[in-house]
Amino acid sequence: MTNAGPGRPRLTKQRRPGPTAQAEILDAAAELFTTKGFSSTSTRQIAETVGMRQASLYHHFATKDDILAALLEQTVTAPLELANRLAATTEPAAVRLYALLLFDSGQLMAGRWNLGALYLLPELRTERFSRFRAERQQLRRRYRELAAGVLTELGSDDESRAGLPFRIVETVINERSDAEGGGTGTVEQSPVQLAEAGLRVLGRHDAESLRAQAQRLLDTVRSTAPGQIP
Repeated sequence: MTNAGPGRPRLTKQRRPGPTAQAEILDAAAELFTTKGFSSTSTRQIAETVGMRQASLYHHFATKDDILAALLEQTVTAPLELANRLAATTEPAAVRLYALLLFDSGQLMAGRWNLGALYLLPELRTERFSRFRAERQQLRRRYRELAAGVLTELGSDDESRAGLPFRIVETVINERSDAEGGGTGTVEQSPVQLAEAGLRVLGRHDAESLRAQAQRLLDTVRSTAPGQIP
């Protein structure tokens, strides 16, 4: 019999994927939030889905809002860390933006549950989720900075398109929602296609020529941040 926490035996054998009880709770909550709705899901339902007592769940998360915050931050923490590290490299902006788009769209596609579908919850306007909102805004700014750099490399001073690459990568969220009602739906385009689309909207029509260079840069940056950028 495995434990959900010190001195708290589980009700059943492990039901959810994850190396820890906390990871199992997050997986169960992600499924329920994206398929049943956040307001319609209780901590008791989450605990039952995991196969643990509700008291054991509170050992890991004090409130349902804390669970939601942890899930949302998963979607921005790694791409923001990558974006910050890319900002410190000397590669051309187009290569750095390609690498960020490739990683970010890939992780949004690969997630077991479509957590981005939770971005429009009215609960996110409260102070409890200010950290998530701030990190997402920081990520958006990094995208704009790289996009502006690409436009500068192209000799353009028209920054009206600088916000488009960020919007393009987040189309993954809508496509998954359309496919499976917010759950496990797939996206027809690949991360490579989305990365190249993000550069084309800025006027860089030879994006495919940057693919290998961007992948090498991504691999290098990831290797210097093990555990932070999966």
